[in-house]
Amino acid sequence: MAALLQKLLGPQTALAASSRVVGRREASLGIDAGVAVRVRFAPSPTGFLHLGGLRTALYNYIFAKKYQGSFILRLEDTDQTRLVPGAAENIEDMLEWAGIPPDESPRRGGPAGPYQQSQRLALYAQATEALLRSGAAYPCFCSPQRLELLKKEALRSYQTPRYDNRCRNLSQAQVAQKLATDPKPAIRFRLEEEAPGFQDLVYGWNQHEVASVEGDPVIMKSDGFPTYHLACVVDDHHMGISHVLRGSEWLVSTSKHLLLYQALGWQPPRFAHLPLVLNKDGHKLSKRQGDIFLEHFMAAGFLPDALLDIITNCGSGFAENQMGRTLPELITQFDLSRITCHSALLDLEKLPEFNRLHLRRLVSSDAQRRQLVRKLQALVEETFGSQLRDRAVLDPAYLERIILLRQGHVCRLQDLVSPLYSYLWTRPTVGREQLGAISEKVDKIAERVLGLLERSGASFTQDMLNRELKKLSESLEGTKHSEVMRLLRVALSGQPQGPPVAEMMVSLGPQEVWERIQKVLSS
Repeated sequence: MAALLQKLLGPQTALAASSRVVGRREASLGIDAGVAVRVRFAPSPTGFLHLGGLRTALYNYIFAKKYQGSFILRLEDTDQTRLVPGAAENIEDMLEWAGIPPDESPRRGGPAGPYQQSQRLALYAQATEALLRSGAAYPCFCSPQRLELLKKEALRSYQTPRYDNRCRNLSQAQVAQKLATDPKPAIRFRLEEEAPGFQDLVYGWNQHEVASVEGDPVIMKSDGFPTYHLACVVDDHHMGISHVLRGSEWLVSTSKHLLLYQALGWQPPRFAHLPLVLNKDGHKLSKRQGDIFLEHFMAAGFLPDALLDIITNCGSGFAENQMGRTLPELITQFDLSRITCHSALLDLEKLPEFNRLHLRRLVSSDAQRRQLVRKLQALVEETFGSQLRDRAVLDPAYLERIILLRQGHVCRLQDLVSPLYSYLWTRPTVGREQLGAISEKVDKIAERVLGLLERSGASFTQDMLNRELKKLSESLEGTKHSEVMRLLRVALSGQPQGPPVAEMMVSLGPQEVWERIQKVLSS
């Protein structure tokens, strides 16, 4: 855009025009000069962090960093019956592992804390009291049994279950009488007939007449804990949240939340509802699938950048759909106005290819490559332990050589400790009979290779080895080059498949190749 304007209008005019374009876009997003951008990711610790949650967190993080704002983690743990032990810690651990740590959180603290709803009950009680005083809320004495009967009756009549607002018009005397026997009723919010409309930053103009399809919702349960509707409004207000980026499943509830803002006399934030993430077959990601949780991907050796890349690549919010973007590039290129209403189809079968790209990028950095060497060292020790041919295979120079030679060929660092690459760390057991089935000239080929190793000296490179092995094959009358390569591959690795033979020889080094070929002659 800026380049086109400069070409058409000239540098100074283009700069001014470009600034106006950016200014209009920011104004349309509700970003005002001098007003801090504050967004929040507010999961419920009823389970560990999964890809759908990561995507919501990522879009909030990107939006905050693009506009020099703050990214807040708030744990919505008011449903105490469904809390999963360790889930709260896991959510924050996984955000840090993914490279999108919150600026404020239960662990980090911050000026708007505490950041767990179970520790903010006094604020919800204050808001509830204000709503009761103004008449916007009322106590409900209906028993769980009665509410269940209402639900069953509605379902029998093929109607949407809804509360019949029975307690809405109780007189003060009736309320006082009931409070004498039930001092801890639930509190319901009076839904207005005309809910305010709003301009969603993704879905456009929305208005949902919630009062015509729903009964008055509970905002405070009898146990003193708020429901989501009250808690998110109170917290977003007191935490100064400027923009709410959340899943599209909350789109219909937003009119209800705006009624609460209105009743409390508070200014609401701007809303942007993100379309769902679906499997490539169009079904919703299920938490029952163990392989959508971030811990699964971390344990399997996938890189955080690859996950961030694929979950933004499958959706929208960017001018171009490309692979290989890093987090700084995602921040620079992100445009909230480009998010569409279409669900994002996530094809996890493509994740290995995304990981290959990001792994190769890490290999190209000296500092990152050193980290990869240390990780590979730990993987080799953990996988092979006492089976290692010797401790030399843990030497950083050897490990770095393997990584450099295999970059672009492996998708994960873990691939290098798979059975296909076991020959790098252990010596294979290869029998004469196995080699003889490939070629009758086992000894002759082995002797020629040993001679090649003696002559190679310092020029032990893939190009040199490819040339010399070709000559070696040509010198053996009646022997095909492919036959020589198959024999050497099995002699060196014990396997019929793998990297090119010349690369295998460079990986192992001349001394190890010498010892393995000598073993062939002595077997």
